[in-house]
Amino acid sequence: MKRTHTCGELTDKDINKKVILAGWCSTRRDHGGVIFIDLRDRYGITQIVFDPSNDIPSHKISETLRREDVIIVEGIVRKRPKGMENEKIATGKIEVLIGRILDISKAETPPIEIEDRLEASEEMRLKYRYLDLRRPKMQKQLMFRHALAAAVREYLNEQGFIEIETPMLIKTTPEGARDYLVPSRLHPGKFYSLPQSPQIYKQILMIAGFDRYYQLARCLRDEDLRADRQPEHTQIDLEMSFADAEDIFHLTEGLIKHVFRKLLNRDIKVPFKRFMYKDSVERFCTDKPDIRFGMESCTVTEIVKESEFKVFLDAIKKGSIVKALNAENCGEKLSRSQIDELIEFAKQNGAQGLAWMKVTKDGLESNIAKFFPEKVQKKLLENTKAKPGDLLLFAADNPKVVNDVLSKIRLRLADSLGLVKENDFGFCFITDFPMFEWNEDEQRWDFAHNPFTMPKEEYWKSLEKEPSKVISYQYDFVMNGSELFSGSVRNNIPELQMRTFKVTGMSEMEIKEKFGFLLEAYKYGAPRHAGFGLGFDRLASLMQGIHDIREVIAFPKNKAAENPMDGSPNEASEKQLQELHIKLDFVKETVNVVFGKIRDILNKEKIEYEVLEHKPVFTSKEAAEVRGTELRQGCKALICKTEEGFIQAVVSGAKELDVQKLQKLTLFKKIELANAKEVRQVTGCNIGSVPPFGNLFNLKTYFDKSVTENDIVAFNSGQHTKSIKMKAKDLVKVVNPVVGEFGK
Repeated sequence: MKRTHTCGELTDKDINKKVILAGWCSTRRDHGGVIFIDLRDRYGITQIVFDPSNDIPSHKISETLRREDVIIVEGIVRKRPKGMENEKIATGKIEVLIGRILDISKAETPPIEIEDRLEASEEMRLKYRYLDLRRPKMQKQLMFRHALAAAVREYLNEQGFIEIETPMLIKTTPEGARDYLVPSRLHPGKFYSLPQSPQIYKQILMIAGFDRYYQLARCLRDEDLRADRQPEHTQIDLEMSFADAEDIFHLTEGLIKHVFRKLLNRDIKVPFKRFMYKDSVERFCTDKPDIRFGMESCTVTEIVKESEFKVFLDAIKKGSIVKALNAENCGEKLSRSQIDELIEFAKQNGAQGLAWMKVTKDGLESNIAKFFPEKVQKKLLENTKAKPGDLLLFAADNPKVVNDVLSKIRLRLADSLGLVKENDFGFCFITDFPMFEWNEDEQRWDFAHNPFTMPKEEYWKSLEKEPSKVISYQYDFVMNGSELFSGSVRNNIPELQMRTFKVTGMSEMEIKEKFGFLLEAYKYGAPRHAGFGLGFDRLASLMQGIHDIREVIAFPKNKAAENPMDGSPNEASEKQLQELHIKLDFVKETVNVVFGKIRDILNKEKIEYEVLEHKPVFTSKEAAEVRGTELRQGCKALICKTEEGFIQAVVSGAKELDVQKLQKLTLFKKIELANAKEVRQVTGCNIGSVPPFGNLFNLKTYFDKSVTENDIVAFNSGQHTKSIKMKAKDLVKVVNPVVGEFGK
């Protein structure tokens, strides 16, 4: 019964051979009693034929076969009739005349189509992932992933690296994201952590003498999901002893050349471009630049100081910067309405607005050009390198807002104008990152990247005195505007590592508790070493022109970090919790925390409000009755799913959400209401109790104008039995939403 061939390998050279094939019935066609079935496996498709004149028993069975039935058949390979060949498939010149059906497994009608042109929702695809994975497109993508892993191992093995597995149950350490904690049954009250990366262990391996290590490592981070992020992912983890950044760059270039040549037959040119962090932010408004197109920016604060444009001058007085983006050739290509759309887009992304001037042969042209004397215009043209036909876009705000907005506009324009070719790839290294960044909330310094990074030697003396000026041996590798890896030359000097920890406010006791074993290991001969963790899923998707890494992962999680197929995460049994010495009281705690955070915000801003305790309410009408307010004064806070994650949309209690209007306002292509599980996952609250404070949950928040038109508003505060009543203008002040019209 063992198959002799796959469904993708038979050719006209196999004519007259007796073969055994196995697979799924893809399509079935009845041509006057002769039945044709496309038999499919992961290798391809072979047309099989059931002819009653050849074998009656098998033909009778074939009449009962339907899509996705699994069969094993025996037959003779023959040439397809002239004019019936199919050049689109490898087996298109032959077919197999079936003599026997050796095995059959019947299938119910699938809830999703097993076709590449699939219209099923993401939730349905993930729920029936085993069916989704049968699609040739998905199988091709996962086979590409396998080939990529093999090519990576091939290259690194040739370079003298050895693959070593590191532990999955480790001590919790700060890595930048939240840890997944695993309770220990044998040690009550103690927890393991699942690794965010093998960082410390691979450094230990360098001390142990394994000078070239790699691993296709599973990494787990409890963080909010995006298209290019998953709670569990795979990275090419690598570390080299006796190495500096140049060694890492050379190795990376070799690795990329190898896998592109092996899998795509593409010759990637090296060396890759390099940009210092400050230059990348200045020119591209980001440390993850897409260098496949131009449209560079520059800071023009000092230049526009000489203008008479009050908006810029007032912003500069408040400490803002002014930056200009040269949208090349857009002065001619973009209409006024399209420019207005960009202005609205900038506002939605946190900017106060967006100024613009078209570049003509006679100078700059716009309704604000008159405020810029000729000498100022000349300086702007020189610094932005603008030419006639270009469009200058200006943003004035704090550096973070300015760079974020202009970076997004740059990418938006490139997409809408088709500036990037389908199979175009752009690689670069970003170097010389700041060692520390200021944490405004906690009023202390944080590590900007990896805490084990070596600061550059010239800054050792000023570590404690001027942390803001310290530059590190941190480097990133960027492909098509996506960070593929972040790495560094490691700090292998125990005393210096202690000093960098202390800059962030850590005590010696805390340092020894968290990292004592690493610092102890350093005392026994630690070589200079460097490495990185390259996002394997991201590389696999980008190489195939795919924007969502879930398309190259066999069993990914959805945007709420759930697996609809197996129902994880699920609740533990009481017995399991007892064995782990865990008692749950999270529902009451979560809603109290939400209410407490709202109260803290309002008290801090000295805003007047009233707390209303009442019977449980689940509709806007019920809430208005117990609060003694009008229906329109209620805030209906809705959690919505988009292609980029979750947002909050708030409408008046008298209104319903108009999804199409919200899409137009937000510029998201797809918006749908989150389900109950997703709402709890994102907010910790049940549907109907979520407050209109999207900022509490790190959600972009949109208010329908019907909310802001009220004097007084009222809303549930994380639970169905407690509401808050306050002035609408004060709510807008503390939430800072985008206001638009999307209620009906």
